[in-house]
Amino acid sequence: MNKRSIVTSLRWMCAGVAVLLSGCHMEVLSPKGDIGMDERSLIFIALGLMSLVVIPVIVLTLVFAWKYRASNTKATYAPKWSHSTAIEAAMWAIPCVIIAILAYITWTSTQRLDPYRPLQSKVRPITIQAVSLDWKWLFIYPDYGVASVNQIAFPVDVPVHFEITSGTVMNAFFIPQLGSQIYAMAGMETQLHLIAREQGTYDGLSSNYSGAGFSDMRFNAIATSQQGFQDWIKQAKAAPATLDASAYQSLLVPSQKVPVSYYGSVTPGMFGHILQPGMKGMARAGKPMDGMSAAAGMAVVPAHPTQSKAAE
Repeated sequence: MNKRSIVTSLRWMCAGVAVLLSGCHMEVLSPKGDIGMDERSLIFIALGLMSLVVIPVIVLTLVFAWKYRASNTKATYAPKWSHSTAIEAAMWAIPCVIIAILAYITWTSTQRLDPYRPLQSKVRPITIQAVSLDWKWLFIYPDYGVASVNQIAFPVDVPVHFEITSGTVMNAFFIPQLGSQIYAMAGMETQLHLIAREQGTYDGLSSNYSGAGFSDMRFNAIATSQQGFQDWIKQAKAAPATLDASAYQSLLVPSQKVPVSYYGSVTPGMFGHILQPGMKGMARAGKPMDGMSAAAGMAVVPAHPTQSKAAE
């Protein structure tokens, strides 16, 4: 293979990669919050460190193949060569140093970016209780007494504390531009702390396959001003629907491409009742969910090993 053929092959390879990546939404690399920015930095650092090994190996592979080709009679021929201390030292030392650096970065970042760790802020966080269903997202605002389907809103520069569970099968809650996906599991509560630094509407989704309607299991996360958030709450409160046992039973019925909807009021303790292991089966069997208020204070085993919390 001559030099011209190699250049042509590289051009076609780059063109192919560009075509394959043209349909990708690089939202993770365009973060709009503190957590997302830190995670993007980790991606770039890891790629940079790995490139110190990968790029030289690729380049040297091509160089050796070219230099020691059969037609190159000027190449050194050393059939009895078997060892080089310098090469051995480099091949072992460099990867070990890179692995040690990555291990340190992974350990420190895991502690710093723990999804259960509250964000440092002088502003009181907003709590949003997220419930994954087939195939939609239910969001409850316990401090405001409203709920919504497939849409949330929160002010910029205000921490958002998500309490997450599933009313059906396991899913994964993810807002790529804000960072940190975390699983939603029936009978368990996971937590996530995020913050947005720019106003905008960000895509939210389930990143864990959960059936036929998975691809349309998306929601809008609206980061807005304080006034915009208050207006959104007023809009939700104006909705005539109430999120009670009957309404939740209706939401449990599998449905796809569900439009945004609001509930102007929420039965107290609703999220805690959803966390009860037996509630899901009763609802699907058509049995009434009695004793809603009894759910308050019922102990629930959290998904995080270091935190014990009671369901509301």
